[in-house]
Amino acid sequence: MIPENLVRRLTQIPGARTIWHNFPVGTVERRVRFGIWPRLHYAFGVYAAADEAKRLGLKAISVFELGVAGGRGLLALESIAAEIGAAMGIEISVFGFDSGEGMPSPAGYRDIPYIRDQGFYKMDADALRSRLKSARLILGSVAQTIPAFIRNGEFPPIGFIVFDLDYYSSTKCAFAFFEGPFDSRLPRTYCYFDDIMWPVTACHNEWIGELCAIREFNLEHSSKKLTPINMLRYTLPHAAPWQDQIYVMHDFSHPLYCNNLTDKSDKHTQRPI
Repeated sequence: MIPENLVRRLTQIPGARTIWHNFPVGTVERRVRFGIWPRLHYAFGVYAAADEAKRLGLKAISVFELGVAGGRGLLALESIAAEIGAAMGIEISVFGFDSGEGMPSPAGYRDIPYIRDQGFYKMDADALRSRLKSARLILGSVAQTIPAFIRNGEFPPIGFIVFDLDYYSSTKCAFAFFEGPFDSRLPRTYCYFDDIMWPVTACHNEWIGELCAIREFNLEHSSKKLTPINMLRYTLPHAAPWQDQIYVMHDFSHPLYCNNLTDKSDKHTQRPI
């Protein structure tokens, strides 16, 4: 295998990563590290969750896209989950949640009504379902569908969630995923928040939108915290804005939270000089 330092230098050449995208050779892990995926932020979250599950001795996880709209993201998530799951020996179930009718009316200023409004992103559910291979599409208000889904309990532990609901109010409702029993989720659940940066005219901050929902979640919980991965962009070969949109919901009281994930190989054993 080509040493990572050499791959890093090679992929700094203009056009090199585009060529790699067109001919996606190499291991899943390396392609995730270098972002060789159509939606690399989805691939990062799916891989990270699958890796956590595997290290914990689990056989399956669930991944979600909240706010499906036209469906390109859910189709990508389905494809990514299939490839990563097969490579890692983890069964990955894919779910998409959407109203099916476009966005509801804004519930107040925290929903940033000067950017989004009722009816945005309406989907053609029948057309999307005809293209899905294994992902399950669940339609309705997330205020009702997510709690019902959690109560039903017929899904593997939640590993990764894409939050693309735009509104503060919808995102707050979707945090019901984190209120289920311990076995409904991994001790660290990976999340991607789509609506904390663009558009610039939204002027995103902790008092509106998804960032406001995150701040309030953290204030309301003592043993659960939603946090970005500190300095993630410096741990990957190529820095990108999406890396600042990756968060993890830490459940400190989860029975598996303190289970050691580190490989017990010799490289982690200090030897005498």
